[in-house]
Amino acid sequence: MSQDDAPAPRRVGSPCVSVCLLNDDDVCVGCFRSAGEITDWVMLDDLGRRQVLELSRERMRAAGVLFE
Repeated sequence: MSQDDAPAPRRVGSPCVSVCLLNDDDVCVGCFRSAGEITDWVMLDDLGRRQVLELSRERMRAAGVLFE
């Protein structure tokens, strides 16, 4: 298989859990991304997406809904 035939690497997937409701801080109560992060998601490269995921994890920890 040549490099041209190799499958494209998978993109970092959306953390959306189909519970789309913004709280008073403009953060989704389902995925804990901000409204701006949700809007920008499709334009972000994988590094940007990973950064958003880390921010959403921090928000989940602060809200007491993520226990690691």
